[in-house]
Amino acid sequence: MLTSFSDLISYAKQQPTPQRLLFLFANTQDAKKTGKHSKSGTIAPVMCVDKLPDEIQSFEDFVKEADQISTQWDFIIIAALSGEGNTPPTSDDAEIHLNKMTNDLTQGQSLASYVIFDRNENPITMQ
Repeated sequence: MLTSFSDLISYAKQQPTPQRLLFLFANTQDAKKTGKHSKSGTIAPVMCVDKLPDEIQSFEDFVKEADQISTQWDFIIIAALSGEGNTPPTSDDAEIHLNKMTNDLTQGQSLASYVIFDRNENPITMQ
């Protein structure tokens, strides 16, 4: 498991084919404390964006950019899309995958294949 956003960006840059990172911002709704640290409730998509790893300077800058669009998010659900040869995927290529991420979330599918961070860059495991 990746432990920081910067590790994720570095890892994406080291791949043999160019990557495009896919981000689904989501918020919690009806969260209830069920134990010392755990919460239950639903998670709803807020917005999506795709970026090349070189377009991201830091987690803090990325959050500021996202907050200019909407502050109503609690988590970032992340996937990577590989290009072919030396060509990274385009935003058009990413659209179908962003739709799948959104559908996975709204339909209660497993999110185990995604990397998830909260607003404070803490890695999150969804159950």
